Amino acid sequence: MTSTPSPQVLPPRPAGDRRRRGGGRPTDPGTLGVRGRRARPMYLAVAPYFLLFAVFSAIPIVFTMFLAFTDWRGIGEWNVIGLENFSYLIHDPLFWKSLKNTLILWVMSTVPCLTLATLLALALNASVRFSTVYRVAYLVPNITSLVAMGILFSSIFSSNFGIANAMLNLVGIDSVRWLQTEWGIKIAISTLSAWSFVGYNALIILAGLQSIEKQVYEAAQLDGAGPVRTFFSITLPMLRPIVLFITIMSTIGSLQSFTESQVMTSSQGGGASSAGGVGNSGLTMVLYFYSVAFQENRYGYGATIAWGVMVVVIVFTIINWFATRERSR
Repeated sequence: MTSTPSPQVLPPRPAGDRRRRGGGRPTDPGTLGVRGRRARPMYLAVAPYFLLFAVFSAIPIVFTMFLAFTDWRGIGEWNVIGLENFSYLIHDPLFWKSLKNTLILWVMSTVPCLTLATLLALALNASVRFSTVYRVAYLVPNITSLVAMGILFSSIFSSNFGIANAMLNLVGIDSVRWLQTEWGIKIAISTLSAWSFVGYNALIILAGLQSIEKQVYEAAQLDGAGPVRTFFSITLPMLRPIVLFITIMSTIGSLQSFTESQVMTSSQGGGASSAGGVGNSGLTMVLYFYSVAFQENRYGYGATIAWGVMVVVIVFTIINWFATRERSR
């Protein structure tokens, strides 16, 4: 007669042993660990952007801030000189001249550009044939390289064989030494800037025109309003947000203007004192920063100018923001 063996009772497994084997991993979707594991692929997807931002934006900004307190010239030791660069910047006549030139060029390019863009948008909004072809053609200057267009405009405004002087001679006006006079340089640079952005701004205004309800114009016609009265009483007020947007973007872009002045006055280059052509007439703030930092190798003071440019851009952005807020009330 054989006896049946009794089942063996195992001792309870320690809690720490269960965690080592993975049996203690939380499975509740509401716990922090589960949500973290689920969000990990999304964090990995956006990580390249933050990595590039850190390498090309955040770290250079911090490094520029450090450079502004030194007299580093690219090679050699880092001598921390405190606020000496900022004190020199406040009393630097070339910096204030570059700021004045930048603001003048902004006015000389933005006002004609906005006026021409509005006229072009009104023409495109009318029932004309091949309007799509015109829209594409007007966008071409905006996507063309500014360096190439700067070389072309340098030829147009050439003193000897330029088209600008040829047209003046046709109507009996003597030739002008465009790139050898103060206001000639400003006119040439502002013409290039306006020409580059007329088509782009015209398409933005055209989008605003097409968003206006036709019933508004029909009601104005019933009330006897003419085209001029309709434009100033209906079209222009309803385009105010578009015009303000273009003005703000033009302000920010003009304060950072560099390529136009650099290309059209490059033959006069060689340092900050001669940058921008005759009498520094085309010297903008960013061109001044470039000349000091990369032509004179004064990286410490160049970083200070960069911070000065940033402060000016912030001030004008705040002014535009207040103007926009007042208009929207």
